Amino acid sequence: MQRFEAYLEANLPTVETFHPHYNKALSAMLLAGGKRLRPMLLLSVVEAYEPLLFEGALAPALALEFLHTYSLIHDDLPAMDNAPLRRGFETLHITYDKATAILIGDALNTEAFYRIAKAPLRDDIRIKLVELLARDGGTYGMILGQSIDIHFENTPLNLEQIKILHTNKTAKLIATSLLMGAVIVGLEKSKQEELYRFGIDLGLLFQIQDDIIDETHSDEEAGKTTGNDGDKNSFVNLIGLEKSIEEAEKLAKNLEQQFTHFDKVLQDGLKDIVQKYLYRHR
Repeated sequence: MQRFEAYLEANLPTVETFHPHYNKALSAMLLAGGKRLRPMLLLSVVEAYEPLLFEGALAPALALEFLHTYSLIHDDLPAMDNAPLRRGFETLHITYDKATAILIGDALNTEAFYRIAKAPLRDDIRIKLVELLARDGGTYGMILGQSIDIHFENTPLNLEQIKILHTNKTAKLIATSLLMGAVIVGLEKSKQEELYRFGIDLGLLFQIQDDIIDETHSDEEAGKTTGNDGDKNSFVNLIGLEKSIEEAEKLAKNLEQQFTHFDKVLQDGLKDIVQKYLYRHR
């Protein structure tokens, strides 16, 4: 991911302004690090099938990271999770104020679509990428999931409802990262759908692992505020730590099975990421 990190650092959003900390705030959470899972998934699909399109795919990969980072900034706000720590650093509303955090999140959200619109790709590809990111990162995905999460705090959901919550809040953006890569390289529809289904399950596994980490790791180990899910509909709160680990193992085995149905090109392209995240909870 060195190429992506170099691209990110060279393409941070900056504006000529007399505002004392606008540009610094725009870049803070992007430069704080993170797993870069979503851009990594998109770029791995592109690198596997069409390495010559890698440079053109960097802009939509960065757009994914912008959108994801905006969601974290807003997720940490006092009205949401009220978290003081993210990626090992103070959250923006702590460093600056709530208004700055809201506005910087808004800016990164819209900047994501601006970067796709300016990407060196065909017009039809850019329009499709905007559609997918807006769908799964917005009304029909991440925002719906977050709304369910906030509304049902202190109201236990059943296991199926929790899966719906986290499919929307977390899994769809992970799935659409793979799908956007497939669209860029022009994979046939059936392969796109297969990748998207795989991404949904990978996203659910990622969320269960996150719930396990929240229960078993300190703030310093996790790089973010942990032990903050007491009132939330997490897998651990619903079915307990042991059952959550069993659920993660079951999902991981299912993902391994799905992975064997991919062609060798895709398996080679994704194997490092898949192996890294399949058993992250161990």
